[in-house]
Amino acid sequence: MSDVVMLAEDVHKSFGRLEVLKGVSLEVTKGETVCIIGPSGSGKTTFIRCINHLEKIGSGRVEVNGQLIGYRQRNGKLVEDSERNIARQRTQIGMVFQRFNLFPHKTALENVIEAPLQVLGLPKEHAVDKAKVLLGRVGLADKLDTYPGKLSGGQQQRVAIARALAMEPALMLFDEPTSALDPEVTGEVLSVMEELAHAGMTMIVVTHEMGFAREAADRVVMMDDGLIIEEGTPEHFFVAPEHERTKQFLSKIL
Repeated sequence: MSDVVMLAEDVHKSFGRLEVLKGVSLEVTKGETVCIIGPSGSGKTTFIRCINHLEKIGSGRVEVNGQLIGYRQRNGKLVEDSERNIARQRTQIGMVFQRFNLFPHKTALENVIEAPLQVLGLPKEHAVDKAKVLLGRVGLADKLDTYPGKLSGGQQQRVAIARALAMEPALMLFDEPTSALDPEVTGEVLSVMEELAHAGMTMIVVTHEMGFAREAADRVVMMDDGLIIEEGTPEHFFVAPEHERTKQFLSKIL
């Protein structure tokens, strides 16, 4: 069995004439936390959305656990897979967005059990027990019956993390999960993510939070203008980055 959980090879993506990804390749192994940093417009969010086929790639390939995502091979060419297969593949990939995307008419607990019931077909009792454990894990054991409208942004984002974890994904994707939050609640979300990283969850995190990248990442990847221009350990990145663009970017935000 390979330890590679996510493999992206030469991924290209354009929106009309605008080429956003210009050949991105990245490998993420089991238990690794990879933080993707870079300026706005560098292609970070587009890349992470290509991993679970929320954006269709122009060329290249993405695999999770050795399975092609979004496509299948036919006569040596990649053709788009059926919606049903894509939905099945996505169950292996948890995604936490900038906006929480919770169902406003469902409680925290109901939000977390929805996919395990509807998609995995878990018995309700089992799903509820699991959701209680997960909400406890993100520090919300006392908010099971609370609706999103009565939760702070940080609490809603922690419910969103519990909801993604409820599917027991092989890979968790985070797209700037704290960018819509007030600074005072950002820390509570980052500490949950740090705990997941230290517990060995395989994670790809697009972030501007350099403290989190320094503490929790096994590897930091710098993107600029649709390409990965540098990658290395946090020590390498924050002490001795090599690429001029990386130095410039870090000098502005640190």
